Amino acid sequence: MNDQNSHILSQNLLQNTIEEYVRNVSNQNITPRDLYDQVIQEVERPLIQYALQQCRGNQIRAAKMLGINRNTLHKKIKTLNISVRKKANASI
Repeated sequence: MNDQNSHILSQNLLQNTIEEYVRNVSNQNITPRDLYDQVIQEVERPLIQYALQQCRGNQIRAAKMLGINRNTLHKKIKTLNISVRKKANASI
């Protein structure tokens, strides 16, 4: 499978997941702004945790992996109360 097909499959999977999520919360009278904030909040924490895990706690490398500034990552780690444990031999 080439990169283009893999990207399309990833987009479709994400689209399906979002649509299912919206269906599940649609009966909770959530405004579009609330929906956006709620989805971002639920996705951001595990995404940052994953990046930190892959980078063995190295925040500079995790920030690069996520495409954000290291100061932004540091702020999000504090805001989301994510614990960071550094491990030897970061892989990225």
